[in-house]
Amino acid sequence: MSPHEAVQNTNIRRMAQNARTPSDHDALSKYFENAAKEMQTKADEQKKLLEHYEEKGYLYGRQAQDLKSHTAALLHKYEANVDENIRAAAAPRQMAIEQAKREFATREGQVVNAESRTHSSK
Repeated sequence: MSPHEAVQNTNIRRMAQNARTPSDHDALSKYFENAAKEMQTKADEQKKLLEHYEEKGYLYGRQAQDLKSHTAALLHKYEANVDENIRAAAAPRQMAIEQAKREFATREGQVVNAESRTHSSK
């Protein structure tokens, strides 16, 4: 893990721990969705590269097999990261939805209570 990735992981962990509002959870979910898109782009690049190595391996001589193996490993890593980020995005997305529902219900309850007080005082 690079120092940049370590700092980024710390920031995301802090962001997740401090998420309180639906917009906080939504922002966290969007972060993971964007990370999944970035990993998918990288995976697509590796797929194309792997196809190239498989079709034109003769251009690379003895290195062809190493290049294919390395590219296949990267492809697998990126695809796993896509899945991981999609799963990571689901939890805060669900929390945002549930919290928004609770806030809406609370506001609706306050409106109903205010209306009942208005009607009972007449």
